[in-house]
Amino acid sequence: MNIKEVAERAGVSPGTVSNVLNRPAKVSASTRTRVEAAIDELGFVRHGSASTLRAGYSRTIGLSVIDIGNPFFTDVAAGVEETASALGYAVILGNSSGSRAKEERNLQVLAEQRVRGVLITPSDEDPARLDRLRARGINVVLVDHPPHRTDQCAVSVNDVVGGKLAIHHLLKGGATSIAYVSGPLTIRQCQDRFDGASSTFPGSLRLHQMPEMTARAGEQAALDLLRTGIPDAVFCANDLLALGVLRGLLQAGVHVPDDVALMGYDDIDFASASAVSLTSIRQPTHQLGRVATELLLDECDRPTAHAHQQIVFQPELIVRESTR
Repeated sequence: MNIKEVAERAGVSPGTVSNVLNRPAKVSASTRTRVEAAIDELGFVRHGSASTLRAGYSRTIGLSVIDIGNPFFTDVAAGVEETASALGYAVILGNSSGSRAKEERNLQVLAEQRVRGVLITPSDEDPARLDRLRARGINVVLVDHPPHRTDQCAVSVNDVVGGKLAIHHLLKGGATSIAYVSGPLTIRQCQDRFDGASSTFPGSLRLHQMPEMTARAGEQAALDLLRTGIPDAVFCANDLLALGVLRGLLQAGVHVPDDVALMGYDDIDFASASAVSLTSIRQPTHQLGRVATELLLDECDRPTAHAHQQIVFQPELIVRESTR
């Protein structure tokens, strides 16, 4: 079974079949449907490794995230996969767990697989390993992270504004003492949210910096808060931390929001379904993944015509029971 037989069955040229397989966006929807029907009828399966060797790359892109266990990144990945699939690409997922060493190993594997490009939420601010990818002809787009330079695409959310929104809301509710529970401030998002929050609060935020951004770390933060004294309000750098804090406080008999107001960041699905529904700062997760993928594949398919873009979305305050 070969492309020529598929072309004959569909009544098109072999070149059109090749475009459907490799560059589906260049083929009209009706023709693509006809060719795909012929492929299904004949049971044609292309030789992926051979096409990769001819083209110098595969029909795959890489996605590297900090923590796939965080529903925020799961939603971003869903936006990436849906968009890539519609354009004829598969996605290879890498989870760095916030480790630079693990991230570098994942990127090396992606390069060996000759991926067309890489979407990445980097674990730190050093762009050297991304420059090495670009030197090998692999395009890179930053996801949920501002650009390292103007000659690359990036899709992010204004986390400084998000931090400001959170503190404005807590101050409006009457808070005079506020704690910020965060992951490592070496993570750009944590630092930006802290910068926005601290620039808005008239006093000094109580910083509780945890080694990871998980519900378990949030429970530990709750123990720290109980030991050092409960503030009027707690702002967490993500919803998983906030849900852990909520659990820890409730187990200790502290009432939310009567004794302490609590809010998170990301607005994951669990935020609205928790024991006390969680006020949060919403990010357009699915849109982040979709737009980043569109930018990456546009750069891959139109290298000379592509214009680098740095797209910044604005966060949104979602008020629920935990701060009312």
